[in-house]
Amino acid sequence: MGKNISNEEIQLTIQGQTVSSNFGTIDSAQYNIEQLIHAGIYNTLFSNRSETLKKDEEAILQELADESFKAYILLKEHPDFVDYLSHVSPLKFYGETNIGSRPSKRGVSSKFSLDDLRAIPYVGAWSQLKQNVTGYYGVGSALRQIEKNGKWAAVKQIYERSLFFKTMMDNCEMVMKKCFFPLTEYLSNHPRYGQLFNMIYEEYELTQRYLFLLSGKNELMADYPVEQQSIQMREKIVLPITTIQQYALSRIRALEEQGISSEHKETYEKLVIRSSFGIINAGRNSV
Repeated sequence: MGKNISNEEIQLTIQGQTVSSNFGTIDSAQYNIEQLIHAGIYNTLFSNRSETLKKDEEAILQELADESFKAYILLKEHPDFVDYLSHVSPLKFYGETNIGSRPSKRGVSSKFSLDDLRAIPYVGAWSQLKQNVTGYYGVGSALRQIEKNGKWAAVKQIYERSLFFKTMMDNCEMVMKKCFFPLTEYLSNHPRYGQLFNMIYEEYELTQRYLFLLSGKNELMADYPVEQQSIQMREKIVLPITTIQQYALSRIRALEEQGISSEHKETYEKLVIRSSFGIINAGRNSV
């Protein structure tokens, strides 16, 4: 991120549930601490730029951020957004899985509100939907708008010159690589949730198209073949579990929409929770 960021100190926040995996043994702690120290040394010794970004580059990135934020807010303000998360994803079951280090929501109200939600269940819900909205939504819209504004060449230059910006886009590709829209494609024609599903999928496709234009590649994470294989190995375990989870969620949703009281509902709910355990464990234990 450059000397103008790191010349005094950097503070890190590490989620409680990852402390043991990253620093719980001498080998893992040594490896992760060395990675941090080496990054600082490398940047000090080999960086040939006195500034991370020039003023005009900062202005373009701010423009991208503003456009991306507009697109994301438009999605978030959709009248069915909260219900989509609540009824299509396993969000409302997070409190019973004890996956996060804190309660899944603030407050005591039984009704979900975005203001009450904590980050881990919010991001985790999108992850288990295999839609990962929080990692890319708005990026494609922003890049398309910047192209319309005649600034595509400038963005391309920033991508090629700034490791900070390239890493942001690399992270975006990584999150998108973990998406799998066929899992929830059945929602595309749903009378209530179809519009939201299609908005999300169209933004995914738009973002992918512009990332390919930016990188010159035709495959997500093309520069990271080892990480690609790691994700593919993980998905072989995760996708069957998410399929079972989606089936259980669809049965619960059907029972609730029809107002039917069924002895099987509790079984479906347990199936959702157990699937969440499996998905999280597969993600943590993958290579």
